[in-house]
Amino acid sequence: MQHVEFFHKDHFQHRYHRVHPQEPLSHFIDFFWETDFDSLWPKHPDGFSDALFPNIGYTYLINLGTPFIMQLDDKNFEMKGDGFLPRLTSIECYHRPGNKIFGIKFRISPVILEKKIDFSEYKEYIFPLSYLIDRKLIEKVKKTPSFEKRVNILAGHYQTIVDKYAGSWQPVHIVREILDHCFQNNDFATSVETFAKKYEISTRTLQRYFETTTGISSKKALQIMRIRKAVAHLASSPENFHFSLYGYYDHSHFVKHLKSFTSKTTLAHLQPHLKLLRALHAK
Repeated sequence: MQHVEFFHKDHFQHRYHRVHPQEPLSHFIDFFWETDFDSLWPKHPDGFSDALFPNIGYTYLINLGTPFIMQLDDKNFEMKGDGFLPRLTSIECYHRPGNKIFGIKFRISPVILEKKIDFSEYKEYIFPLSYLIDRKLIEKVKKTPSFEKRVNILAGHYQTIVDKYAGSWQPVHIVREILDHCFQNNDFATSVETFAKKYEISTRTLQRYFETTTGISSKKALQIMRIRKAVAHLASSPENFHFSLYGYYDHSHFVKHLKSFTSKTTLAHLQPHLKLLRALHAK
């Protein structure tokens, strides 16, 4: 059994606890999450997988249970411990009875405020989490008996960092503001040169801000955001989806972009929607 993001909504909504932080922490963290699979094991004693589309940002994974397999594109990683997961590729997690995972989905990790870390150096692999978060803090989180308390511990930890370095936010503020603008306005065509001019910095400086904070270029970040928003719309309301809403020239332009951001397995789940889309625009 494979659950695909956007298409198996009930699974991702009800089998993953999620808590969104308040400002100013929400500038850095999308949400805290934790799996809740206990009721699924009788139906799936051999396990199941969860497949997700590429995304911007990255995830901290804290393993609260038994080992599991995480696949990034065509690379498999056996996760016995805790890891840092770049989210710029398609991922598929293979769950088995005994698995339980706590995670933090970051937009931009506050760790860059206190350490000289360039997240563009963290790609294509799952890295040990110990360099990005203190080992003692990880152990404290693992020993804590509830999701809510785990969230409180880590939210307090990162809030302390954010407060301490409140005057060092310029790169984070600029990148976050650009991403929010583009998402809310479906603006995926404005050039990096235009944004750099708006913030009175050089294009090279703005690109460095994106690379350092998100791990990828401004263009790639915006294109990932674009295709995710388009796919979410297509999956939920195919009858009123149109490629032009997201700046695609035509249907083939959208499909080409879609294929470049999905695995073959995941794409198979899109076929009914793509056929409907072709039928709608053939009228």
